[in-house]
Amino acid sequence: MKVFLAVAVLVFAALILVPQVAFTVDETKQAIVLQFGEPIRVITKSGLHFKTPFLQQRVMLEKRILISDPPTGEYFDADKKRLLVDHLTRWRISDPLRFYQTVRDEIGGEGRIRPVIFSELRDELARHFMGEAISQKREPIMQAMGERVRPKVANFGIDIMDVRLKRVDLPREVQASVFARMEAERQRIGKGYRADGEELAAKIRAEAERERTVLLADAYEKSESLRGEGDAEASRVYADAFQQDMEFYQFLRSLEAYERFLSQNTSVVLSSDSELFRYLMSIQKPPSP
Repeated sequence: MKVFLAVAVLVFAALILVPQVAFTVDETKQAIVLQFGEPIRVITKSGLHFKTPFLQQRVMLEKRILISDPPTGEYFDADKKRLLVDHLTRWRISDPLRFYQTVRDEIGGEGRIRPVIFSELRDELARHFMGEAISQKREPIMQAMGERVRPKVANFGIDIMDVRLKRVDLPREVQASVFARMEAERQRIGKGYRADGEELAAKIRAEAERERTVLLADAYEKSESLRGEGDAEASRVYADAFQQDMEFYQFLRSLEAYERFLSQNTSVVLSSDSELFRYLMSIQKPPSP
């Protein structure tokens, strides 16, 4: 009975003393050992560690990256437009001792970070228009934010990893007017493009018409030249034929004339001394059988 009682007393004492003497630090944590409320040792290495029972206490701090995600805030851009902005900040405890001495815990650290972020974000957005904050300049804005915020919170043992803009939007009551103005601006730009296109089209049509006129004139000139050359050649041929047998040439020309204006039912009235009548009257009737 006495042995059992002694064992029970030892187990009870171990249950009380062991947590006061030994403690473990996880890989995701870092610890500060306090004595009478004052920090005397910082532990960043994971594993089993010891402290003086009842005189010393340990405080666990996060080693992983923390995220501060405040509520949506209202800001103004360079055009004095109201903007609703959602952002988040990724940060970590870089100096556990200074962090504990200045802000104590993670809630205190986030309370130090938020005012600095709000102030810098307000100044940075005031330098840009809304279109820049949601397009190609978004990344440079976030980088500039991180560079300016980082030294302002370093004295608290905090390292800012980056500041991200999740959403940049307009208040509901001003969205309609802004969209109407954007639509009018796009229509103005579209009209400018259409006017430029019509002007270019008119120039192209005028140039094409000029080229058409030049081509037709050149073609007409060439055709007239060829026609003249052909007429000259024909005249030369006719002249050569006329020189060889004048009577036969006149006879052929008369036959061509007969073929052109005489048909089966054509009646011709000619003078008795007509040159054309001479060939018609010279035709002998065949003897009757």
